[in-house]
Order: sequence, then structure tokens, then C-alpha cells
Amino acid sequence: MRRTSRLLTDAALAVAAGLVAAVPAHAGDTRGLEVFPATVAPGSEVTVNTAACGSDGSAAGDATAVGAGAFALAPSTHEQDAIGRFRVPPGAQPGTYEIVAKCSGGRHTKVTGDLKVTLAAADDRTRPRGSVKTGVGGALGPDPVRTAAGVAALAVAAAGGTWLLHRRARGDGM
Repeated sequence: MRRTSRLLTDAALAVAAGLVAAVPAHAGDTRGLEVFPATVAPGSEVTVNTAACGSDGSAAGDATAVGAGAFALAPSTHEQDAIGRFRVPPGAQPGTYEIVAKCSGGRHTKVTGDLKVTLAAADDRTRPRGSVKTGVGGALGPDPVRTAAGVAALAVAAAGGTWLLHRRARGDGM
């Protein structure tokens, strides 16, 4: 029994060690074109980067699909990526566009990434307007008639509750 459990434990450890050794090779293989931010409004600046060109590789970017034209990606010290920027034209139409980068030098790798153009940026926050519909409302609420009706209903409920408690305390029935 001990021998069988030891063999099973050794086999499980060997499989686990093989999986751990295989993960870093796959995790470091980022060959796509990262587009940040991925969702923008027309007129916004976009940054793209890729690790596909190597640590000292550069690339030629193409954003003509969205109307921005060509741009350059230069080597960077940030994780050995090639990084570039372009501006989405103010007249760009909403939709999803493919951004392309081709590595120069010894590598002729082509990588792509998607850019989504919307009428308003994804992180564009708007302020709430109006009052919150939570019941009685405030003194400056949008409808003074409803506010007065709510206050009257609360007053009637309070008076009724007080009358019932007073009646119970005197022992008048109930």
C-alpha cells in the first residue's frame, strides 16, 4: 500500500512540475497588439504596444482603418515592448477598427489589435440630474403637492399610532 501511494505521489509531482515548467513559456508569449484604451471617443489619443518585435525592435503602425494613418512604434524599456501613439480623428465614425503593426529589422511579424470608437468614451462620467424618487422627498423636490401629501400621510399615521398607544395604556379595550 505504501509503495503504491508513493508511486502515485511521485507521478503527480512529475506532472505538476511539467505543467509549471510549461506555463512561463506560454505566459511570456504575448504576440498581439495591445490597444489602450480599447474604447475611445473621436479625437482621443491611443497608445499601442507589442512584445512581438523583440527587445530592441521597432515597428510601423497602420491606423488608416480609423482614419489616423501611419505611425511609428519605437523600442521601450517598459517590458521590452515597442510602443507607439496616434490620435483618432474627430470625425471618426463609431465602430470597431483593426489596428496593424509590422515589425521592422530582422522580424517581419504582423500583429493586430481592435479599437472601438464610440460617441462617448467608456470612462466618460456624467453627473446625475433631478431628484431621487425615494418617497416623501425633500422640501426642494420637483413636486410640492406630492411632498405635502407624503408629510400629511406621515402625520396621520403618527397621530393614529399615538392614539392607539394612549388607549391601550388606559385599558379602554383592544
